[in-house]
Amino acid sequence: MDPNSGKKGMFNKLNKEQALHLLNKESFKRKTVSFYKYVIIEKPNELRDNLYSSWKNLEVLGRIYLAKEGINAQLSVPEYNWLTFVENVLSNKYFRDIQFKLAIEDNGKSFFKLTIKVRKKIVADGLSSNEYDVTNVGKHLTAKQWNDAITDGATVVDMRNHYESEIGRFKGAICPDVETFKEELPAVKKILKGKEKKQILLYCTGGIRCEKASAYLKHHGFEDVNQLHGGIIDYNRQLKQDTSLKNHFEGRNFVFDERRGERVSNDIISSCHQCGKAYDVHVNCSNVNCNLLFIQCDSCKKKYQNCCSLECIEIISMPKEKQKKLRKGKNNKKMYYSHKRVKLNLHK
Repeated sequence: MDPNSGKKGMFNKLNKEQALHLLNKESFKRKTVSFYKYVIIEKPNELRDNLYSSWKNLEVLGRIYLAKEGINAQLSVPEYNWLTFVENVLSNKYFRDIQFKLAIEDNGKSFFKLTIKVRKKIVADGLSSNEYDVTNVGKHLTAKQWNDAITDGATVVDMRNHYESEIGRFKGAICPDVETFKEELPAVKKILKGKEKKQILLYCTGGIRCEKASAYLKHHGFEDVNQLHGGIIDYNRQLKQDTSLKNHFEGRNFVFDERRGERVSNDIISSCHQCGKAYDVHVNCSNVNCNLLFIQCDSCKKKYQNCCSLECIEIISMPKEKQKKLRKGKNNKKMYYSHKRVKLNLHK
């Protein structure tokens, strides 16, 4: 049983529609920020409640995962509470040296409610504790060092899932066709076989997956493992600060919030999954029974009613109660859901 299940006020019970209504009524601006840290947390459930209480009072929204191995957080903080929030985080004994990564493209609507969950791991990796050592990770590279290494011919590996690299990636990067980080680790080790003495460059959204990946590769005999400091998010920030830096990233950086991505370059390297038009913004199918994440242009949104297929259009036309019945039961809850590349059914 969840030890927090009986605690009132410790969970946000608003549905998405209610939460978005409150968010749209706000008269102040917000900052979108992310941070992570691998650190041994003695009582993550207790810390979870303390953070929830403090951050709810500061009107913080976001998605945070805590585990005995650390924290992984993506948040939206009111600008007028920003300094208080920073002080709150840095005053915690676990997070004193944490580094904040601020979003470049920020419409203030990245998150609509506050969710803090305790998990076994802050990033699901499927690894046993003897397969990596997070105190022995790859070298962290600045944007300039990263660019120099690319120019020198280092092997670049994207440690994200296929739907992330689909809309944006470093030119020439190895992009494994996987859905989860758990699948990717052994796949990358296999792809890199024979390059144990070569320079390897790893990158991901904000850096957290590369911490595990670099430790994993070093444990398996790779000698020159490097990772992009702060991930694509911070690479983009450094590009904005130093215009002399060459941008080796093409397209958009996928982010796991309502924005779905931040533009890093003007290149559009992907296309609408329905009509093939150049496009690079992901959506979720409007059929909640499906919720498929896919790329859909504005024309197809209108044509297909924000759905991925004819079956889903039929389902959203049903009464709400009938839709609920369709997803009742353990086997039906996600009866259509998948991140996989699927052949979308658009013809009768």
